[in-house]
Amino acid sequence: MNPTDRAVLVHADGLTKLHRRRGGEPVHAVRGVDFRIVSGETYGFLGPNGAGKSTTMRMICCVSEASGGTLRVLGLDPATDGSRIRSRIGVVPQDDTLDRELTVRENLLVYGRYFGMSRAARAARADELLAFARLEEKAGTRVDTLSGGMRRRLTIARSLVNSPEILILDEPTTGLDPQARHLLWERLHQLKEQGVTLILTTHYMDEAEQLCDRLAVMDQGRIVAESTPAALIAEHAGREVLELRFDRQDRATALDKVRTLTGSGAADRVEELPDRVLVYGPDADAAQEQVQALGLSPTATLVRRAGLEDVFLRLTGRTLVD
Repeated sequence: MNPTDRAVLVHADGLTKLHRRRGGEPVHAVRGVDFRIVSGETYGFLGPNGAGKSTTMRMICCVSEASGGTLRVLGLDPATDGSRIRSRIGVVPQDDTLDRELTVRENLLVYGRYFGMSRAARAARADELLAFARLEEKAGTRVDTLSGGMRRRLTIARSLVNSPEILILDEPTTGLDPQARHLLWERLHQLKEQGVTLILTTHYMDEAEQLCDRLAVMDQGRIVAESTPAALIAEHAGREVLELRFDRQDRATALDKVRTLTGSGAADRVEELPDRVLVYGPDADAAQEQVQALGLSPTATLVRRAGLEDVFLRLTGRTLVD
């Protein structure tokens, strides 16, 4: 099915959030954003700390009231239908809120009570989710003895107790090792195949490219671009990047020379970062040859494909980790 033919599960028009500080001016955390999230897709909010990602997610989750604009989740208004929305969504917060004194299985059984599930239904669902999270062998283990990756998988499993239509994940893999991250990605792909709509925030570029069908790049409370990861990269970053590092004493002169390559065919533009110079173009190897032809001798070079961090640098003038 074409994404444009799918039902819109979340839509926002002019969505705004103000934080009012005592004795000071109100702070705009979210500044009039518009977006649509359709059934069955994975939609990501990408940006640095303070961009407004988590605040937007909290409004979708019905735990923070919007200050202005319109927000609808599953056709309902979070301001008046918060409990109905919460019964149909799952939420994975940044920090685990598991009961560490209970066992893995007990965490699932207790959580099921909040949704009015019968004892038999809770037991059956717990078995399903233990298998889904690959935690069957840990069912009787207390949570406080689990690894970080296991706790994260349990948190996701617990968020699925009510078979949600939408799963909302705030920085789902922060602090996990690569093996645990990839296992979590596999579980999320499986959920998508089952028809669950995923909404997530992340700082990880590879995670955004791996998981998300569409991305909203946020900065200072605004959505500055929205599209598929590939389209964002093609439009705002190009195809390839040549990274150059120079000795501090040679940097200014080298940068001036490198900038002369702009528009040469191998270099579309040049960006300066505190520790390196980035040359964007269709052919980074050709750009490297032209740098050598200028008589420059970088201390280090790297040829790579353009990515989402380059998109953010182009849109905001800084990298995602600034």
